[in-house]
Amino acid sequence: MVKAIRVHENGGPEVLRYEDVEIAAPGAGEARVRNGAIGLNFIDCYFRSGLYPAPGGLPFVPGSEGAGTVVAVGPGVTSVAVGDRVAYVASPGSYAEERLVPADRLVKLPDAISFEIAAAAMLKGMTARYLLRKTFPVGPGTTLLFHAAAGGVGQIAGQWAKHLGATAIGTAGGPEKVALAKTRGYAHVIDYRKDDFVAAVKEITGGKGVDVVYDSVGKDTFPKSLDCLRPLGMFVSFGNASGPVPPFSMQELASRGSLFTTRATLFTYIAARADLEETAADLFSVIA
Repeated sequence: MVKAIRVHENGGPEVLRYEDVEIAAPGAGEARVRNGAIGLNFIDCYFRSGLYPAPGGLPFVPGSEGAGTVVAVGPGVTSVAVGDRVAYVASPGSYAEERLVPADRLVKLPDAISFEIAAAAMLKGMTARYLLRKTFPVGPGTTLLFHAAAGGVGQIAGQWAKHLGATAIGTAGGPEKVALAKTRGYAHVIDYRKDDFVAAVKEITGGKGVDVVYDSVGKDTFPKSLDCLRPLGMFVSFGNASGPVPPFSMQELASRGSLFTTRATLFTYIAARADLEETAADLFSVIA
């Protein structure tokens, strides 16, 4: 038996229960990992509240990322071995002392990266990576708008965008979050609680608009995010912190200058083993 936090019914933090759970021996293609650290993410709240149904139904153990040591492997596993230091982003289950993970979802950790750093950076860091390197690749000459710049993904994205040579504009709510975002690579940070972020973006860009908007807020920033874009710009939705983006007409894109849009998810970008390894290696290289 190991200790874990489980959810038996959807709701707020009060539905989290700390209890004993039985972990089975790893099956074919699985590894058992003793967590050294786990990451907390907003998607955990989605599963807990029921906004996203838990993949295996109720009850379930929340948590999608962690880092630790392989303590057992199932039949056919050759990619990792007992004793390996690993990190993962997987289906819910990391709020536990130990858990089973598909071995092909594990990546080996460089010695220079601690469990704590890996667990804090895997999901958020790989999200920032696919947004900035794959969905809409940025570099010198790119001007971008990133909502929730003081959030977990936003803090990493601002630093990474600057590293890639892009000019990053962020939004944040309140002076403390604005101050934090300013230390995370953003050339400009807009306090959306007191300023119209569309007007501010237009002023910063000389009326041109940005090349791309990365938006994890959803309902509360739409369709104003579209108004921040230059013609042929891209709106990238990757979360719904305030609720999902409401249905809209394609004419909204045409009337603003033939805009592009996508609803991106990390798991699509790391579904293939080779893509997972490439993404993790890129993340670890910028951390180290």
